[in-house]
Amino acid sequence: MDLVRELVTRRLAACGTILPEARSIYRWKDQLSVEGEVVVILKTRSAMLNDLKSAFSELHPYAVPELLALPVADGLPRYLGWIASETAELEA
Repeated sequence: MDLVRELVTRRLAACGTILPEARSIYRWKDQLSVEGEVVVILKTRSAMLNDLKSAFSELHPYAVPELLALPVADGLPRYLGWIASETAELEA
């Protein structure tokens, strides 16, 4: 939760939705792992991705943190406008 709070505070994301109690099954260092994790959905703009990736790598404790960017095809204009306004402060 601290990571999400910091990303929103820095205006790199307008919002972060935290979905607890996810289970991930993956191979790490030639071992099969099953771990409890949380899924976070960050809402931002593509213009913020480089700064978001840098901050995420800086703040996340994992050696290989997961951060994927998925395109938004459409949305309610007022919500998309809110995301834009909440992440606009960093642009010069």
